[in-house]
Amino acid sequence: MISKLHYISQGNTPQEHLENIYRMCSAGANWIQLRLKNESFGTVLKTAKAAKEICDNFKVKLIINDFPEVVRQMDACGVHLGKEDSCPLEARKLLGSKKIIGGTANTLKDCLILIQKQVDYVGLGPFRFTTTKKNLSPVLGVEGYPELMGNLLQSGSTVPVIAIGGIMPADIPALVHCGVHGVAISGGLTSHRQPEKMFQEIFNQFSEIQL
Repeated sequence: MISKLHYISQGNTPQEHLENIYRMCSAGANWIQLRLKNESFGTVLKTAKAAKEICDNFKVKLIINDFPEVVRQMDACGVHLGKEDSCPLEARKLLGSKKIIGGTANTLKDCLILIQKQVDYVGLGPFRFTTTKKNLSPVLGVEGYPELMGNLLQSGSTVPVIAIGGIMPADIPALVHCGVHGVAISGGLTSHRQPEKMFQEIFNQFSEIQL
């Protein structure tokens, strides 16, 4: 089951990523993506092992950004692949059918390619401008999602779409109504003084809208 709320880790150092992952697990997260950029394979593997210990203690799913081999070595739940990363089909050969594979998309074409390559979910964005990610793709905004999601539904796809990019709780009703399965949040949760309240608000919104 793909979560309605993905926390994407942040931090200036691997240790800060781990501290934030612990905070979010304590606050009610059920899905964590470890996203370490510009670090060596060894550092990512070491940090991923520590993150898995935290997530296992809280019974939280851990996804690793960019590194299928790290997932294989430390038995994380899956991998999220950016547009410039490994092919999902290659990751599937390495990881097998039981691991979760997600991919990043910005256009309908991106989505359809990922779906053809049998990803388990699509991370679609950015919703709005965010400083979390360098080389940001064109912003989709409130206007971009309904048309794109409508075209995806017409194609017959049932692959869950996760909206990402500067999303706040107030954005969720509009996103859910156009067919988005869930949201991924990084900075909004990391900087929140009481992330447990934000988790609860978001989970409640999904529950209420989909009743």
